[in-house]
Formats: sequence, C-alpha cells, structure tokens
Amino acid sequence: MKILHTADWHLGKIVNSVHMTDEQDIILNQLLEIIELEQPDVIIIAGDLYDRAVPPKEAVELLNRVLTTLIVDLKIPVLAIAGNHDSPDRLDFGTQLFRSQQLYLQSKLDTNAEPIIIHDDDGPVYFHLVPYTEPAEVRALLDDESIHSHHSAMAAILNKIKGAYDMNERHVFVGHAFIAGGMESESEERLSMVGGSPYVDVGLFNDFSYVALGHLHQAQRIKSDVIRYSGSILKYSFSEATHNKSVTIVNMDHDGTCELSYIPLKARHDMQVVEGYFEDLLNQPILNKEDYLHIILLDKGQIIDPMNKLRKIYPNILRLERKSFSSSTSLNELQKIRQQQTKSHTELFAQFYEEIKGEQIPESSLHHIDKIVQQLVIDERGE
Repeated sequence: MKILHTADWHLGKIVNSVHMTDEQDIILNQLLEIIELEQPDVIIIAGDLYDRAVPPKEAVELLNRVLTTLIVDLKIPVLAIAGNHDSPDRLDFGTQLFRSQQLYLQSKLDTNAEPIIIHDDDGPVYFHLVPYTEPAEVRALLDDESIHSHHSAMAAILNKIKGAYDMNERHVFVGHAFIAGGMESESEERLSMVGGSPYVDVGLFNDFSYVALGHLHQAQRIKSDVIRYSGSILKYSFSEATHNKSVTIVNMDHDGTCELSYIPLKARHDMQVVEGYFEDLLNQPILNKEDYLHIILLDKGQIIDPMNKLRKIYPNILRLERKSFSSSTSLNELQKIRQQQTKSHTELFAQFYEEIKGEQIPESSLHHIDKIVQQLVIDERGE
C-alpha cells in the first residue's frame, strides 16, 4: 500500500501581516501534481487544515477545491483529523455524508469509533484517526480522573486501541501531538500545559506499523523512521528558514514494513534570514530578491529610512532589524524570555499573582484557575 502523509496546511495563515492564501494555493497545486504522479492508495492529513477556528472565506474555498479534486476527480481516500488550530465543531459539519465519498474527517475524539479499514492485495490496513484533544476532554470522556497530561491522555486512548485489536496486523496511527524529542519552531502554537506536560512519550507508539503525525512544522523522525512528522507545507516563520518542506511517501508491504521517501515542495517565495551591511545589500543584491526576507543590518551608525530604500530592491522584506552587539545583558534577557515561553498559562498566572500580592497563590485557588484556563482553551477552539 502506498500512503501519502502531509499535515499542517494552516490555510488562512497570516505571516508578518502577509496573507499566505495565494502561496498555499500554489503549493497545494504542486501537491495535487505529486498525487497524480504518485497515485497513492491513501492520503493522510494529520491536522491543522486551517490556521484558526474561524478561517477566512478564501481558505474554506481552497480546502473545498482541493478535497473535491482528491475524492471526486482522483477518487483517492482522504483520512484527515482536526489539529489544535482547527475548530472541531466546524470541521464536523457533513462528516458522515462525506464518508460515502471516502473523505474520512475525524474532528472529535470518539472512543467508540472504529478504525478506517482500507484493503490492498495483502489484506486490511487499520487507520486509527485521533484528533487533537485536551487532556480534560479525554478525562471526562473516559471518566478517568488519573488523566492530567497529554501523555496520560494519549496512553489511555492507545490502551483502548491496543486492547481491542490484534497489533500484529498492519495498523497506522494518525495523530496531532507533541512527541518528546521533536524539534519546535516559533510558528507552532504551544499545546496546553494545564495540569501537566504537553509532551507525549514516543514509546507509546511502538506497536504501530506507521505513525503519521502533525503539529511540529519541521519534517522529522522521532527515534524511528516510522514515527514521523511530515512537517508543514510552507515556511510559516523565519525560524523555519532552514527547513526543507516536503511530503512523505510510505510504501508498506504485507507485514507492515515501511519504505519511506520524501518529495520536496517548492514555494514561490522562500523565506530567508540575511545578515549584511546596508550599502552591500543595496549594491550587491542577493540572488533571490523576491523571497520573504528577514534582514539583519550589521551597521553601527545611523541609517536614514533603510526600509524604504531596501524595499526598492527587495519588495518582500517582512522584518528589518539591527544586530545587537551587547553581550551579557541581551543574553540574559533572551534567556528570561525563553523561560517564560516554556511556562503554562497557569504557571504564568501564579507568577503574576505572586508579583502583585507578594505571596504564593493558594493551591485551592490554583485548582480553580486550572479549570478556568482549560475552559478558555476549549472556547477559543470553538467547541
């Protein structure tokens, strides 16, 4: 069986005030060309079809066109799940009707849902579609008060799967999660850490023939070639400037052994981080002047109106800054910022409380804050 694995389309994304829909249209047309050439038996989209719960009209139209081409014109089964950026309620509309056309879109966790079974010449392959779900939702759904983290939630879900099926057969897991050991970028929205860690241990997935993951934007394996993030289809921040975007092709044989290959995706406008002196950038332009650029000027003196002057040569500058040459102070500030970014919403509130009140927040109050933050996260996703 040949499987094409992609994820993190983020349709409707805005990067530095630039709407990416035209770029996404071009790259998805590339993807359709790859699919026509490769003729996969199954297409997996592992979450974050949209960039936000209420996507713009253009993003909805683009997704509609691409999915219609896949299931109506090319007649290839599409297996997709909701990611943390998607609204489960909105994606859920029409899902039962779409199944008759082989579009299997799992927007909400259903512990009674059966896997999608697709046959090839060697028999069935079981595809388990597990959308992004907050730990509190899993705790309520399974009535299990021991679930307080993404890891314990995923462990409970997988235990149900492993208890119901013979894992010696060919099983594919499709999920949207942060597997410990994965490499992040700035454009991923940090998963909720209410009540615990956002990370899931990779050892939970050892019984699957292939694990198709979404959420992390860099294409990468996690300890095994068959536990893989396909990565996003485009670069969505300058932290991804060095990424090579691609889709993953999985050729699975009769016993579940997988051979992987990667087909690159070429954006119309690449993202580059460029350092240089102002006069050099004016007089010796870089090769790809049309790319989206983050320019870091090395000059120490005053420069009059550098952005407008540079934009005459580089029309797609998205960010311009001067390189900081200060040492310890800047490094310490940067370290503090990074430490803050790793804290959960509840930890940040507790820190704020202590700074204002001069004392630690009581445990009973912290428990209530957990619940409030959790509800806000759910409401933000449109559930």
